[in-house]
Amino acid sequence: MNKLLVQESRGELVECEYEGHICGISYSGDVLYRFGNPEHVTHMRSAAKPIQAIPSFRHRIDERYPFSDKELTIMTASHRAEPYQVQALESMLGKIGIDENELVCHSTYPLNADARHELVAQGKPERHLYHNCSGKHLGILAYCKSKGYSTENYADPNHPAQQEILATLSLLAEYPAERIVVAIDGCGFPVFGLPLHNMAKAYLKFACPELIEDLATRSAVEQIGKLMNDNFEMVSGTGLICSTLLKDSNIVAKGGAKGVYCFGLRKEKMAFALKVMDGSEDKWPIIVASILEQIGYDRQETIDSMYELCPRQFTNGNGTIVGANTAVFKLEKIG
Repeated sequence: MNKLLVQESRGELVECEYEGHICGISYSGDVLYRFGNPEHVTHMRSAAKPIQAIPSFRHRIDERYPFSDKELTIMTASHRAEPYQVQALESMLGKIGIDENELVCHSTYPLNADARHELVAQGKPERHLYHNCSGKHLGILAYCKSKGYSTENYADPNHPAQQEILATLSLLAEYPAERIVVAIDGCGFPVFGLPLHNMAKAYLKFACPELIEDLATRSAVEQIGKLMNDNFEMVSGTGLICSTLLKDSNIVAKGGAKGVYCFGLRKEKMAFALKVMDGSEDKWPIIVASILEQIGYDRQETIDSMYELCPRQFTNGNGTIVGANTAVFKLEKIG
């Protein structure tokens, strides 16, 4: 049964309610905090991107192609095709030596409004590189070329690169590969359904890589996590939750479409996964802020940054306070 996470009110009237589930786990991988059903099964969507990048990093893609740190980071991203991000993507395209039309993700305009409006005003066309998943695709294409795999069907679930991604997710999430529900994402890649509990286990490994026995995988996870923090602006974009949270070097985080969000806490040695059931993303920051407050997180500036993205009080165009967002859930601590 879904449980109420956030209420949005205008004046005295509650206009919108957002239900969902939260799972928080300890260093042991056991459920430590819960709200709703920690075993709720949903697709990770783009929250899987740091994991999908692991085979490329494990194969030392940075030794085969002269990618900059920002270019390596955008392999994990749901970027908004802001100009500095497009510059990195174009550079990667040239270094890999492929044609943009080889990307399976469809042509589109940037998700960033300013970038989109500028291109439309100039009469410029849509591009594959503007798709928010193009960095992920370029990373896998580079991996396929370096391994001698076919690049024509690189998004097929049966392609060896995709099978390696599935096995890596299974390892980190501690969930049998045959039980992961595989479907097709908006960009054409496989997408993975599994319980929130196991998504949190995967993100716990990013916060605590020492839990990973395989040394090559551990090294890849350490490198990816550091890159995401050091180059936070590449992971999503200006004024968005992922790039904002990743400014905090203690946190590794990534969201996915349809309301899924995951993050790990290094010092606290715990991780969380949550699902907003109606697929909303704009309430993620207030949910994350409330989780951090409820567990006693000691970096107040990180919590404040979440409330800046989703204010507890909001105004109309005239600057008049007209309503409120309220996180109404209370985490249940286990044990």
